[in-house]
Amino acid sequence: MTTPVALTIAGSDSSGGAGIQADLKTFAALGVYGASAITALTAQNTRGVTGIHAVPADFVTAQIDAVFSDLEVGAVKIGMVAQAASIDAIAEALSRWKPRHIVLDPVMVATSGDRLLAAEAVEALRKKLMPLASVITPNLPEAAALLDEPVATREAEIESQGRRLLALGCRAVLIKGGHGEGAESTDYLVEVENTIALAAPRVATRNTHGTGCSLSSAVAAGLARGEDLERAVRNAKAWISAAIAAADRFSVGHGHGPIHHFHKFY
Repeated sequence: MTTPVALTIAGSDSSGGAGIQADLKTFAALGVYGASAITALTAQNTRGVTGIHAVPADFVTAQIDAVFSDLEVGAVKIGMVAQAASIDAIAEALSRWKPRHIVLDPVMVATSGDRLLAAEAVEALRKKLMPLASVITPNLPEAAALLDEPVATREAEIESQGRRLLALGCRAVLIKGGHGEGAESTDYLVEVENTIALAAPRVATRNTHGTGCSLSSAVAAGLARGEDLERAVRNAKAWISAAIAAADRFSVGHGHGPIHHFHKFY
């Protein structure tokens, strides 16, 4: 029996709701063994980010090499990269190891509104990481920021932005609709041949910390298990919707609390 393995390359959230911690919880909840390479330490809680300490780029490389030289990695999820030097290190390492699936979550701003990616690093993310990605998973503001455009509000605009993001080199784009309006939260999977709209009821809760990290990790988990992209995205959408719906079972912190990664179990 082969154990599916996924690697997350991202930042650490000291409060446990997002970043590396959310990714590993997601992998575990979905039956995938999780490995990690940490790009940055954050001093963070449900109210906001009070400090960021970037990991030296050569040590990011060392972590990635240590994992790939020993584990059979089925998929990679990339989250917070923090700085241009880390982007260079990640791109070089993944170009050498050539994992089959790479899910890039272009994390720029935390749920609290705190910036997590240096402005000068955005162009490096576009040019060096996006062309390696099997799928990128921006939310509506991130998709707009990657294109230097206003935030899309209508379905046609969202699909159009997805197609312009495809032109930057990734193989697919999943634009997350959690920042939109209306009774449903609709995500759009944009591929060369077609666009699929995935809708779920919008949940009235302030406990959404780590939603984006966890959705991209759930997609990576599905790919690591051998699912095709559409199936991995559909399953991830269903799982994250249930995790958000169960978030109010928790009482954690005094700001945007975490989602419930293990809602199936307790």
